[in-house]
Amino acid sequence: MNYLELINKCLVELNYKQVNAFTELTKNDHKKIKNILNLINTEVCRSDKWNFLLKKTQIKLPKNNGEIENTLKGRFMLVLVDGEEYKFYEDFKKFFTESQPDKTYSAFNDKLLFPIAKKDKEIEIIYLTANSAKDSDGNEKLILEKEDDESLIPEPFAEPILVYGTCMRLKASPQHFKFSYWLSMYNDAIANLRSRNHVSWDAAPNVKLFRH
Repeated sequence: MNYLELINKCLVELNYKQVNAFTELTKNDHKKIKNILNLINTEVCRSDKWNFLLKKTQIKLPKNNGEIENTLKGRFMLVLVDGEEYKFYEDFKKFFTESQPDKTYSAFNDKLLFPIAKKDKEIEIIYLTANSAKDSDGNEKLILEKEDDESLIPEPFAEPILVYGTCMRLKASPQHFKFSYWLSMYNDAIANLRSRNHVSWDAAPNVKLFRH
């Protein structure tokens, strides 16, 4: 479901008139809905280690060099150098004096710092992207902007999470006659997304009941 379709779904839930084109979204409530949709989308994407946000890339570290430009937008989950795991070390100053612990990496401004080696190194990074949307060609982007942009949250979860979450945030009053319904549908969609996020049964969330 694209950005315009999500907005129209919100308008239906709020008993507002739908629009036929993105250019018709000129009213204050239209602008609020667009803004809140992006807030909900970004908040949900950054709220957990979702499988659908996991990315993998490989970078070559030339010999006699300890710095690489960091072009990745996101949170690193795993860093392998020639197949060996390296841990993040916060004190980046140690890398400039080559006194850092073994098998560590750090960051300074827009650079990734690694121990200087006498041969080329192959670096593999698994990370959670900071993007939360994609365009019609599948290119990822930070936020929803154009009418045919889509959320990175997979269907069928994106629609109830974003639509009900937006309506709930827009009205922001438990006294609203639809608020409890929106909250329930939103929570159910989040719970379903979380339960489907794991490919392994062992990793899936579960509830244990104990007798006293």
